[in-house]
Amino acid sequence: TTFTVDYDSTAVANLKQMQDFSRSGTRQVADARPAGRFRGEVPEPRPGLKSGHMPNALSAPADTLVENGQLKPAETLRAQFAAAGIDLTRPIATTCGSGVTAATLKLALEQAGAKDVILYDGAWAEWGGRDDVEVVKG
Repeated sequence: TTFTVDYDSTAVANLKQMQDFSRSGTRQVADARPAGRFRGEVPEPRPGLKSGHMPNALSAPADTLVENGQLKPAETLRAQFAAAGIDLTRPIATTCGSGVTAATLKLALEQAGAKDVILYDGAWAEWGGRDDVEVVKG
């Protein structure tokens, strides 16, 4: 089978953009990591990374979006995102620990009706290892 990739650089955010989104709120930042890691209550699995989350980020753990190996129904996802404070009508950037489960979150957001979702593949592996970015706990 031949698989052809059509890379769209506008669908991926970099560190500088994420700093801007976090500061300005021009995009909501949705974090797919487990809630304990997001809040900084559980240590990161990668040595040297800080615990916590980006300023103004919203927690949307990827493990809560699936049931029996499939995404939950769109209506259920919409309710979960609303409860997390995520507005599906506004632009969103997804993140996680390594850039992988942010893709699950992106898919779930789109399944729920979000139209403008990009992914930060640097994820917490990049952000949490830097000294020049803000980290929030709680």
